Amino acid sequence: MKRFRVTLLVVCLVLGWLGFTDLAIYFRNPAPQVIDIESLASQGAPREWLKVEGGYRDLLQAINMSGTVDITSFLIPLKRSEKDGNLQIWFESRDPKILELLKTYYFVLDTDADRAKFIKENQQLFMGRYDLSGMTVSSLIADSNRGKLKELLTKMKIPVSEKVVFISEGKVPSALRGIFFAVIALLGLGKLAYDLFKKSEKSS
Repeated sequence: MKRFRVTLLVVCLVLGWLGFTDLAIYFRNPAPQVIDIESLASQGAPREWLKVEGGYRDLLQAINMSGTVDITSFLIPLKRSEKDGNLQIWFESRDPKILELLKTYYFVLDTDADRAKFIKENQQLFMGRYDLSGMTVSSLIADSNRGKLKELLTKMKIPVSEKVVFISEGKVPSALRGIFFAVIALLGLGKLAYDLFKKSEKSS
């Protein structure tokens, strides 16, 4: 019984911390922080919810995150210019239009000539100015998953800077998960306090 109480206490504390973290992010980000790509690359992310302006997405260097033909997202570099070789900012996209475009390019077209023509017809999509809105990945998922993204780039033989920024496109702060975790934590702590109170009553 004592081991159960200790386990319950640990679970409640973890849930309480997760809830506090989610709610802190929510209240810290009432609106997306507008930042130009040069400032983001040099100074890092000032907040979790960002609108990055002045970047160029490069779909030809997009990475299939699933590693299979059942593609649900791509990791795409956001560059400071069309010829920028310093791939420091990446974003995860689940945009159906982008997924369909890249699936067609990689799996439908058979010849280099067809691919070159396809790129020319969709030049703005493949390599064009793009203002990105989303949340930094480090604030959405565990640091271990951020490490997996860096490992993915390393496996693709892409240099990874310590200042690399990962952004999940379209994500916005939400208080729902934080409230849920906080409520569950409080209920668990309440049950623990009630059990201890009943135990002390019986012993007295």
